[in-house]
Amino acid sequence: MSEHSSKMELLGNAPVSKALMALGVPIMIGMTINALYNLADAYFVGGLGEGPMGAISIVFPLGQVIVGLGLMFGSGAASCLSRLLGHGDREAANRAASTALYSGLIVGAVMITLTAVFLRPILTLLGATETIMPYALAYARIYVISCIFNVFNVTMNNIAASEGAAKTTMCALLLGTVLNIGLDPVFIYALDLGVTGAAAATAMSQFISTLVYLTYIIRKKSAFTFSFKDFKPARQIYAEILKIGVPTLVFQLLTGLSIAMINRAANGYGDAVIAGMGAAARVTAMGTLVVFGFLKGLQPVAGFSYGAQKYDRLRKAVRFSVLWSTVFCAAVGLLAVLFPTQIIAQFANGNAEIIAVGEKSLAANGCSFILFGFYTVYSSLLLALGKGTAGFLLGACRQGICFIPAILVLPGIWGMKGILYAQPIADAVSAVIAACMALRLHRELAKAEARSEKAEK
Repeated sequence: MSEHSSKMELLGNAPVSKALMALGVPIMIGMTINALYNLADAYFVGGLGEGPMGAISIVFPLGQVIVGLGLMFGSGAASCLSRLLGHGDREAANRAASTALYSGLIVGAVMITLTAVFLRPILTLLGATETIMPYALAYARIYVISCIFNVFNVTMNNIAASEGAAKTTMCALLLGTVLNIGLDPVFIYALDLGVTGAAAATAMSQFISTLVYLTYIIRKKSAFTFSFKDFKPARQIYAEILKIGVPTLVFQLLTGLSIAMINRAANGYGDAVIAGMGAAARVTAMGTLVVFGFLKGLQPVAGFSYGAQKYDRLRKAVRFSVLWSTVFCAAVGLLAVLFPTQIIAQFANGNAEIIAVGEKSLAANGCSFILFGFYTVYSSLLLALGKGTAGFLLGACRQGICFIPAILVLPGIWGMKGILYAQPIADAVSAVIAACMALRLHRELAKAEARSEKAEK
């Protein structure tokens, strides 16, 4: 059996649990390891003091926004690619994949150029204080330019996942992360480059991941060609890509916005508060990336099953994903609640104020993290099925529709506690909305299945 046929067999006929584990676990491992380099930056930069630690917390949402461009084209393409493979339309799939990849690179390059030109005012807008600004500029000047590699990597990550190439994605993330973790202490301390060294280590790690994906393309391991002749910036292709990609970009923008709003709300409390909340956010982000990684396996299975009208297989995939993600999120949330001091202390270099703020933030977010898996399964599922509007509304809840009012209102009423509990409150409300939308989705799928069975008779 050819490699392509094996992938199609896995997507369409293998036992659901086997398919989800085969597709999701390698990406989950890769993304978990990839998240470690964010923690590695925080761990090693934490030894430099409040200013440098605050700087990487300020720059973090900026990177999220730029990478969101890669997610827009990559996730948008992935949703329609898995459905096109389910329909057996390889020619249309090649056009969509090539158009997504080259469009992402072009738009990413424009965005990075504009960001580099207006870097200082952007960092001020993100909440950089006068004492943090020099470190933020030193870190961002290298980090922002290197984001072009990350745009490429994120786009290819999603496209590769759509065809079941989970091991390639894992290898790309793994190699880059191992290199980053190894270079951080060398560049930051041995070469005495400080935050500039942290940015350089990240840039090199992203470049290595890019080389892995380029090798994958050049050696023609992919089901898609990525040929320039298939680059068709046509309205129909962009409509398919962007109806899912734009909601995904908005989610990423809201993620960056939520972190920036927390930083700005904490601005008046000092650099240590920004650093402490930034450390807690990076720890929590590691848990979210594990869930996102696993659900990269759900999306191609769900999209393929929906396109092939295999509704029973789709339901089994959703049930398995909800169960697994909820158990995982409950375990992570419990650790955050029980051991917040020990966890945050790893990034504070003994700074009592950073630890005090970070442990409260981590424990608060741990309480609501149990809801994250259920919420994310359905926000991902709606997009995988091509239901862009519903997916957009649900995905925008946690860090947008529900979070923004909370972070704007609660600190004025509750002070520091308002900042700490804004996200957990938004999480709880978002989970209730997800439950309502999940019931509606399952009713729609039941009707579609009934129509399909009637047509066959």
